[in-house]
Amino acid sequence: MKKLIYESPSIQKMNGGLMNKFGTRTEYEPVKQIDGVSVHTMMEQYGSPLFVISERTIRNNYQSAVRAFTTRYPKVQFAWSYKTNYLNAVCKIFHQEGSWAEVVSGFEYQKALGNGVPGNKIIFNGPEKTNEELRLAAGSGSLIHIDHFDELYQLIEISDTLKRKPRVAIRVNMDTGIYPVWDRFGFNYENGQAWSALTKIVNSGKMELTGLHCHIGTFMLSVNAYTTAVKKLGDLAWKCKTQLNNPVQYIDIGGGFPSANTLRGSFLPGTDNIPSVDEFAEAITSQLLQLGFSTNELPILMLESGRVLVDDAGYLLSTVLANKRLSDGRRATILDAGVNILFTSFWYDHKITPAQEFTQHTEDMALYGPLCMNIDVVRQSVNLPLLNRGDKVVVHKVGAYNMTQWMQFIQMRPNVVLIDENGSTHLIREAENLQYVEQLEKIPEHLLKIQL
Repeated sequence: MKKLIYESPSIQKMNGGLMNKFGTRTEYEPVKQIDGVSVHTMMEQYGSPLFVISERTIRNNYQSAVRAFTTRYPKVQFAWSYKTNYLNAVCKIFHQEGSWAEVVSGFEYQKALGNGVPGNKIIFNGPEKTNEELRLAAGSGSLIHIDHFDELYQLIEISDTLKRKPRVAIRVNMDTGIYPVWDRFGFNYENGQAWSALTKIVNSGKMELTGLHCHIGTFMLSVNAYTTAVKKLGDLAWKCKTQLNNPVQYIDIGGGFPSANTLRGSFLPGTDNIPSVDEFAEAITSQLLQLGFSTNELPILMLESGRVLVDDAGYLLSTVLANKRLSDGRRATILDAGVNILFTSFWYDHKITPAQEFTQHTEDMALYGPLCMNIDVVRQSVNLPLLNRGDKVVVHKVGAYNMTQWMQFIQMRPNVVLIDENGSTHLIREAENLQYVEQLEKIPEHLLKIQL
């Protein structure tokens, strides 16, 4: 008979859990497999902590989003948001599905080209574009989204050195009823900046005005904000046609759709209060169809969705290092994965589940990472079964931003594994080692020798 693990007795108040539409949560289920692949087997093979990405989930999410929009509007094109997750294997999945690339830096632009995306299917956003990058993008036929007047004048200045006119759009910021307004990027609609920029572009005769773009916020919970955005972009598009004699080819509504993660401080779990992709699609396409354009004049609808397509395709597998009691008596569990690789733990209360069987006892606890810094908090408070040293846990919905905003700090970044549609695992990014971290360092001659 297997010896039971000792768990010290404790007195705790009963916690029925938060209410949802099904009542209170009364039980936990271990997550032993992801897409049919054993969690423990993957950790034995690839180490801990470990990021796991589900190819099947990515493809299903993308196909579902495309279906939501194309069944409501005849001209739709998605462009994968590279900053959300620019691991090449992830980007390739989206490109295989038909997504273009949306980039916000020269670094991401080069990655998109390296992934085989034709230049004319790359959208170049962002406030910083060098002359060299603009020449490359213009020469490749990319869609350059102008962010500010200095960039507009920059393009005018270098246009005489280009063999073809740059294909451009402007980013527009506006009041959509969501506050604070995202007005750091682009030209403002309400004060006339956007119209002034459009007029300057057309009157210069040195650029080809092709579209209008906005990105009104992130993790948006209001579909009505997108209705307002489309209406205001539509107003500009109509004026481009009637007053500038320059019809735009597309309207790019950006991204910002939320995943099912739960925001920190939210009263309800994310699964209960986020609009579906279908709801966003209905709001956006309905307004597009009301803009007044004839069927053959309808602009292409561009979407730069990222988080909603990849977040729930990512998992972080971690191992319990230790347990302790804090000074106020609360249980604290220390994991081998910290905020250096789980940046979104600052934003979300990630769902966390054990990866093995457990006893029926649960307790409110804090989950910490292994970093020697006080802010390394994975969950400030969570009710979980009692975890012991060596136990494994699964952190859910980590596919967006963690593998672009992670950093080498105290601990090095781990392996990333992709589970393909056939259930095979592939190492798509190797764990860092000391040689990798130090390869760019240079030591001056006078510092080579030390004597202690």
